[in-house]
Amino acid sequence: MEISKRLQSLKPSATIGMAAKARELRAAGKDIISLSLGEPDFETPDFIKSAAIEAIHQNYNHYSPIGGFEDLKKAISNKFRRDNGLDYSTSQIVVSTGAKQAIYNVIMALVNEGDEVILPVPYWVSYSDIVGLAGGKVVEIETGVEQDFKITPEQLEKSITEKTKVLMYSSPCNPSGSVYSAEELAALAEVLKKHPKITVVSDEIYEFITYGEKMASMAKVLGMYEQTVTINGLAKGYAMTGWRIGYIGAPEKIAKACEKLQGQVTSGTNSIAQRAAITALEADPSQLRYMVDAFERRRSLVMEMATEIPGFKLTKPQGAFYIFPDVSAYFGKELKGTKINSANDLAMFILEEAEVACVAGEAFGSPNCIRMSYASSEETLREAFARIKKALS
Repeated sequence: MEISKRLQSLKPSATIGMAAKARELRAAGKDIISLSLGEPDFETPDFIKSAAIEAIHQNYNHYSPIGGFEDLKKAISNKFRRDNGLDYSTSQIVVSTGAKQAIYNVIMALVNEGDEVILPVPYWVSYSDIVGLAGGKVVEIETGVEQDFKITPEQLEKSITEKTKVLMYSSPCNPSGSVYSAEELAALAEVLKKHPKITVVSDEIYEFITYGEKMASMAKVLGMYEQTVTINGLAKGYAMTGWRIGYIGAPEKIAKACEKLQGQVTSGTNSIAQRAAITALEADPSQLRYMVDAFERRRSLVMEMATEIPGFKLTKPQGAFYIFPDVSAYFGKELKGTKINSANDLAMFILEEAEVACVAGEAFGSPNCIRMSYASSEETLREAFARIKKALS
């Protein structure tokens, strides 16, 4: 038997891989602190769990509609209107098994062999491999610490060709924590409106985890509604990673295509999780503010500690729960007998010497950086960064 070439070329997720490595070392008796996974350390709020228990008692045990329960889609439509100023009908919404499946559905629905997909760097690890599975070609737009990891309209214009089909980005960004302002999105939109065949995939999964200015949606920019697919879900803002609920708001033609694909791949997502999601989405987002407040305190703590580490060059994230320092100052140096030639080398050195797991930036398109999550207690973060500082000093 031979595995298909499609799967042979597919790379395992770097974030999941590093988390598995950390678990393996922990099982071997190592005191590993993991800053690798993008998962809130809070538990799902009790009022959401109660809704799931009630759904079990109400016997929601059967197959759910492929695109999601109609009343869940109504709750999502109301959420889009309340939080984003977007008017999506239920026929424009598809509920999937997490935002990752939602992204996969959209790319498979839009991208043909040889089509180009623009990815601003850094990007979430799965974007490039999903594009590859669809037969598309990734076109990267380089950014860096100096420009807060955000692309300019001039860079976007230069990257567009007759083969460009999609621009895909996240804001707040995983891994950098950067957030595009409404004005910055409007400037990019002026370029995109000249190319109406390009679809923008706006990944807004970290929407509620912002510090200061509220996140802006590309679909809200004048003239961009019909050219944009909005991706969201409940994993990050509601601490519901394991519930696997993601969704899209999209032009109806794209929504129907995604539902068609989903009907042949997974069908409808978990019925109990969908019922709980209705309760979550109907709640006032202020009920979740305690998590964001905690992340903001941790951001301040981590920024203070990270800036004390020689060779770390970083920006202050405005959203999500990561820092993404440029560590290229270490390249070519030798640390305790280990030659550091890349961010991957440094991440492995930190894992082995400091017993702290983080993720090399190469998987995000930024080989000079490493990603560190601060979705951990302040006590854990203090210990982790103390270890890193000691190992690198």
